[in-house]
Amino acid sequence: MILSEEQTLIRDTARAFAREKVAPHVRAWEAAGEIPRNVLAEMGQLGFLGMTVPEEWGGAGADMVSYVLALEEIAAADGGLSTVMSVNNSPNCAALLAYGSPEQKETWLKPLARG
Repeated sequence: MILSEEQTLIRDTARAFAREKVAPHVRAWEAAGEIPRNVLAEMGQLGFLGMTVPEEWGGAGADMVSYVLALEEIAAADGGLSTVMSVNNSPNCAALLAYGSPEQKETWLKPLARG
């Protein structure tokens, strides 16, 4: 499969984040039984927590291939963190995007998509 420039950039960004900010700390996080909030906040800033949510609702506005590429890279470093990412993207953000009222999207979807 030939990736677009944007897909390649997203994959590479996720890979670098996973290698630099996740992989070196996984054992410590597992021992502590938690993922530090600053890691989730950075994932939100990178757009990983609302990948397919349109930008107007606080998301990255990426396609599904980009989402899967980023998810794979995070999962390669930490399966638990990739689970948090996937659950936040779908069902949380996906359900609100598909079925939420404008008020629910403003109140819940935007903050979830931003991390």
